[in-house]
Amino acid sequence: MQLGTYTNMIEQSIEKYSGYLQLQNPEYFDEPSLNYFIEYTDELKEIINSTEGVKVAVPRIESFALASTGTQSKGVVVTGIDPDMERFVSNPEFMLARYKLTPEIVEKILKETDFEPRQVELLRFNNSKLYHDLDRLGRDLGMEPAEFRPYHPVFENYSSYPGEYLKPDDQGILVSSRLATFLGTHVGDSVVLIGQGKYGASAAGIYPVRGIIRMMAPDLDNKLIYMALPAAQKFYDMNGLLTSVVMNLRDKKEMIAVQNQLNARLDGSKYVVKNWKEINPTLNQQIEGDDVSGQMFLGVLYFIIFFGIIGTVMMMVAERRREFGVMVGIGMRKSKLILMVVTEMILIGFLGTATGMLASMPLVYNFNVNPIHYTGNMAKMYEDMGFEAVMPTAPIDTYFASQGVIILMMVLLACLVPLRKIKKMKVINALRA
Repeated sequence: MQLGTYTNMIEQSIEKYSGYLQLQNPEYFDEPSLNYFIEYTDELKEIINSTEGVKVAVPRIESFALASTGTQSKGVVVTGIDPDMERFVSNPEFMLARYKLTPEIVEKILKETDFEPRQVELLRFNNSKLYHDLDRLGRDLGMEPAEFRPYHPVFENYSSYPGEYLKPDDQGILVSSRLATFLGTHVGDSVVLIGQGKYGASAAGIYPVRGIIRMMAPDLDNKLIYMALPAAQKFYDMNGLLTSVVMNLRDKKEMIAVQNQLNARLDGSKYVVKNWKEINPTLNQQIEGDDVSGQMFLGVLYFIIFFGIIGTVMMMVAERRREFGVMVGIGMRKSKLILMVVTEMILIGFLGTATGMLASMPLVYNFNVNPIHYTGNMAKMYEDMGFEAVMPTAPIDTYFASQGVIILMMVLLACLVPLRKIKKMKVINALRA
């Protein structure tokens, strides 16, 4: 579950937004200013696309602006995207809000449904949220998709929310849901953006809201606006220029190798490639700190398991002392007796480890495919901390085999007990046991 949580955090914050690698101007990382731009030439595209391991490369402009609706204003992150290419990274179209709950809508829905008291309570608790699909709404009510499906027509009728995705040449914007709530804006309204373009040029414009998106990371959901790349380039006076190229990889384990390969192929005076750990050191430190606590917990478990094995072995040797004495007394060499006992222990250890792994694999697989979804106050707490309100397990990988190897090594160490006892055993005393 700990490894699964890391994977989910990286997927939501990195793979679904910032990418594993970003190509930038060498000065942009230390001072993220539009003055440190890059030119996305055909030659640069060819280098990136021909690099082994790069799955997708998406051009972006990212900068800040002041968003205002007349009564409310807030500093926001404006991200200019290629609407077609962005589907392969953050995929705003999937996160487009298609259902909206309000107190009035909730009361209408309750009149036509037969929810249990707990579900009624949760529905009223979530009476001001936006959803991109009904399955997520159902989980917030503590219901599985199949269980919630009969209620779909009622929610479709009352809570459907208009909105559309950006077109490549669109002059509108997509606004993250928490930001939209703060600004009091809806689909069809307009938002005024005021900022600073390249080399200090004034940037200002009025943009219609095409849709509301619900980002899983609350930090992004509080401040993000998507804009089509041509519109963003015009707004910031960046015609033909970018601030970054976001890249996802075929195998994230090859991140450093791909990064080094790209840096070696590019002109270092114009371009540099940064990985997500450099771009988002806070998240990396959170994972590393939590991982240390997990390793300490594992160490305590190993300690308990090892002494459990030792205790079992000592009890086995004590109970079979007379048996060992008889076997040595009738002519069996101690070396062969030791080999027999060690073989027994290894076989029992292997069978126990294999049985434990086989018994746990279905559970691990099930919670990887169908993670635990938190609802109500627990879900709100997770989202306020910046995490999606789910608890998945990691896919079955090499860590599974490594635990088995460690347990078998403990069994081998425990074999020293019977080895020592049998070598020092006196047959007469053993027969009298």
